[in-house]
Amino acid sequence: MPFTKFTNLDFDQIKTSIKDYLRANSTFTDFDFEGSNFSVLIDTLAYNTYITAFNSNMIVNESFLDSATLRENVVSLARNIGYVPRSRTSSKAIISFSGSTKSDTPTVTLKAGLVCVGSADNTSYTFSVPENITRPVVKNGNVGTVGFTSITVYQGTFLTKQFVVDGSLDQRFVLDNPNIDTSTISVYVKGINDSGLGSEYSLVENILNIDSASEIYLIQEVQDEKYELLFGDGRFGKKLENNAVITVNYIVTNGKEGNGCSNFSFQGNLRSSSDNPISLGTVTVTTNQSSQNGAEIEDLNSIKYFAPRIYSAQYRAVTARDYEVIIKKIYPDTESVAIIGGEELDPPEYGNVVISIKPKNGTYVSDFNKELIKNKLKQYSISGINQKIIDLKILYVEIDSSIYYNSSQVSSVNSLTTKISNSLEKYSNSLDFNKFGGRFKYSKVLQIIDNTDNVITSNITKVRIRRDLKVTRQPTQYELCFGNKFHINPEGYNIRSTGFKISDEPDTVYLTDTPSKDSNGNLTGTGIISIVKPYMAISGVGTTSIMKTPIAIKSAGTVDYIKGEIKLGTINITSTSLSNDIIEIQAFPESNDVIGLKDLYLVFNIEKSSINMVRDVISSGDEISGTVFSRDFYTSSYQNDKLIRV
Repeated sequence: MPFTKFTNLDFDQIKTSIKDYLRANSTFTDFDFEGSNFSVLIDTLAYNTYITAFNSNMIVNESFLDSATLRENVVSLARNIGYVPRSRTSSKAIISFSGSTKSDTPTVTLKAGLVCVGSADNTSYTFSVPENITRPVVKNGNVGTVGFTSITVYQGTFLTKQFVVDGSLDQRFVLDNPNIDTSTISVYVKGINDSGLGSEYSLVENILNIDSASEIYLIQEVQDEKYELLFGDGRFGKKLENNAVITVNYIVTNGKEGNGCSNFSFQGNLRSSSDNPISLGTVTVTTNQSSQNGAEIEDLNSIKYFAPRIYSAQYRAVTARDYEVIIKKIYPDTESVAIIGGEELDPPEYGNVVISIKPKNGTYVSDFNKELIKNKLKQYSISGINQKIIDLKILYVEIDSSIYYNSSQVSSVNSLTTKISNSLEKYSNSLDFNKFGGRFKYSKVLQIIDNTDNVITSNITKVRIRRDLKVTRQPTQYELCFGNKFHINPEGYNIRSTGFKISDEPDTVYLTDTPSKDSNGNLTGTGIISIVKPYMAISGVGTTSIMKTPIAIKSAGTVDYIKGEIKLGTINITSTSLSNDIIEIQAFPESNDVIGLKDLYLVFNIEKSSINMVRDVISSGDEISGTVFSRDFYTSSYQNDKLIRV
């Protein structure tokens, strides 16, 4: 009788199946398996089957990209569809230095290799250049001055590896070191009749437009995070000659550990035009840009996500998904990216693709990197489509939470507040935030607060959204898009801001709104933005004072509550109450679930949120009627009518 169940992978289940099989044989119908030595043989069979089943399961899992767990297997499967995982990336700094010499050399060369040593977090790191840099000497009498300005140095150690081609062997060209930054690799091939290092070969990612004379090489990751070089076979790419010498230069780096170095000491090797050592005296290094953009090797989850998508993109940028995966490939420092077609903009911009990038180590992409990304995208994009890279727009979500607690069970309110803040901070770092298309989930926040500690009895949490307006200190028009509908209070006070000053007005002023109504008194969904001064008291009836809001500019702009947009007309903002020329502008969303629409990068800002601890006198047993609670501990679920954002 054959086995009918092949899904039993547990040892006891396998053992039971073997016994059932044997009992089906008339010879062992009444046999006592447990009380005989036959039990040892059954255990051995079950154990062997169990191990075999486990190994088979692991082997099958490692055969598919989604289920593989070993890096070597994941990389191998990705290689089958033409994907090369990103290597570890060197942290890069920009430095300058100069010096003088009495030598008559016309040029000074900074040799490839060690240039300087920098420090970060009490740890020293070496910085190198992957190729020689030559600068002219400017003569002034008997003294010559040479300057090396804005040199990019790479964190890591510069190494060289040579291979001699042996056509009689099945030869592989594997670089011995892990942690290589593949962007620093340079390859030279010296044929029998060549001089110097020979011809420099170019790295390619595919074999398009490659012929038999193309001096190219490809790269692939192999075991232990090392890299192998692949050369042409005479049909696709030039074939290597026998006894040719391959020279490979590269930098081995510490990745992101090298970020943040700002102080450097010169350790470089300077040579004259005749290749003799030369000294420039005491060399002081000036830091133009601290080291940044260092990154670790691509992890397994990223490989599994991007490999099939790069394959589906087929090295062309057509859809938004194509742009996303290609940008992350050509600019590894990308943390999150948003792609918006011009037809989705208001007004539409046909023929344009708008790109917003959040880098891993910072907020904005430098102008240099923007141009670099756009130039690389030209290799993939369709002719006639223009790419526009815009600065990051951050949408902040803040909460104003009144949290009730049982005071009879709390020893320290401050400790409880800290515990709640830590729980919310952990959620703010989750996958719901810190990305384009993120979503603030109101119900989840309420649950996180309530579940922080058993002494918390309830919470009343209000949500607000914020954008930061960077002022120019000159007459300018401004526009802020929040990407979420605004709640409309017919009396106003929906829009609030921090203070600022405008020309011809000595007092600090603020933004506020007045909703518009039609002839029937119904809200139209739009409103007027006014610039006002703080409240002031004017005389009233008897001892009662009336509060008035002086208006500086009655119609300074418009607000669209439906689209969640604020537009300010031409105003000259001369200063702001906050540093860095920032005005914080907040609104109250119509829905407590907030999304990062299109190019808005969603951040849950705990630092600017309000957490108010309120004693629950009913749960604490201080009173049972609720009279004191409703009088002294009552919290409204609606926003107040304050004018100023605080």
